[in-house]
Amino acid sequence: MTWGKITDETLAAAAELIGVPLRRDRMQWIETATRDAIRHFAWGIGDNNPLWFDPEYAAKSPIGTIAAPPCILYAVDSTIVAPKLAGVQWIYAGTEWTWYDHIRMDDSFRVEAKLSRQEVKTGRRFGQWALQIGDIDYYRQDGRLIASAVGKCARTPRGDGSGRREGEDASGHVAHRYAPAELADIEEQVLSEPRQGAEPLCWEDVAVGDTVPAVVKGPLTITDILAWYAAAQGALHYGGVHGDALRYRRRHDDYHINKETGAKDSAGRGHLEASTGRDVGMGGAYDVGPQRISWAQHMLTNWIGDHGFLHKLNVDVRLPNMVGDTIWWRGTVTGKRQDGGVSLLDLNVEARNQLDVLSANGTATVALPSRQHGAIPLPLDPA
Repeated sequence: MTWGKITDETLAAAAELIGVPLRRDRMQWIETATRDAIRHFAWGIGDNNPLWFDPEYAAKSPIGTIAAPPCILYAVDSTIVAPKLAGVQWIYAGTEWTWYDHIRMDDSFRVEAKLSRQEVKTGRRFGQWALQIGDIDYYRQDGRLIASAVGKCARTPRGDGSGRREGEDASGHVAHRYAPAELADIEEQVLSEPRQGAEPLCWEDVAVGDTVPAVVKGPLTITDILAWYAAAQGALHYGGVHGDALRYRRRHDDYHINKETGAKDSAGRGHLEASTGRDVGMGGAYDVGPQRISWAQHMLTNWIGDHGFLHKLNVDVRLPNMVGDTIWWRGTVTGKRQDGGVSLLDLNVEARNQLDVLSANGTATVALPSRQHGAIPLPLDPA
């Protein structure tokens, strides 16, 4: 029996799909960036930028209308490309985003996706596992390529929950107990996050080594995770609900057995239920990878303001972010360059938790207006 196992046979069956266009209806929560969809996504990541909400404010911006947080495209297509390997857990490992233009209110999208490669790996924790990497292209209603994503999913055997104490996560530390002063300081940081807003940040005013003001998220609650599902996913990736879920699990042979009832259920409930999170090897209830990556986008769009443009964001998810953890997203400018009249900054970005443990990291590229070259010439050329 190969269900729930990673074998040469199951890996070969998955590899047969490399380069094949994939059906994506199960990965799509919205088709159009309506005003409601934009507002709900921004609420779901805790981003109260008026550019996403206020029509009068947005009309005065360079975009000219309500815009969407760039990572709303997770709601258009989840970037999860993890075919075959029935019964094998998938863990979101990261996204390489490239955007070519702003996403404006009422933009609609067509998606093309494929499995681009599959890497077989070995490790102490899981033995043999696979990294499945997919390419996703987002086309606007006018046919223009608006963004591309490379989504990464680790496929690992599901654990039995043994070997960890109650509250212990995959990195080995026990749930953090905050002192009252520590919580008060976190709350103050959350409520005082700076935003560049309508005042232009010019390329000439930023130097290599400059830091990006942090965005703080936490302590993480189950409600925060539910808000992400409401904004970006619903129950789509886990087979839906009721009869639709049964039909999905029969068709794909992908489920997790609820130990209390013996019924087939979604392993995705590990994001919301500590016992299942431990059972799938994550140590307890934990956040959703694209949710954490979207917080990095929140930090960067705060910093560059309404006149800037987030061009690239490449983040690897390193460890689970457990319920109760607090994340600080920070960035540092590593380079300045001009490319075809576009004034660009390159950055390193990273997320660390309350114990200063690295949770996620990567790179970003932003375009800024320039006193010499003027406004950003959008859309950028996909070539």
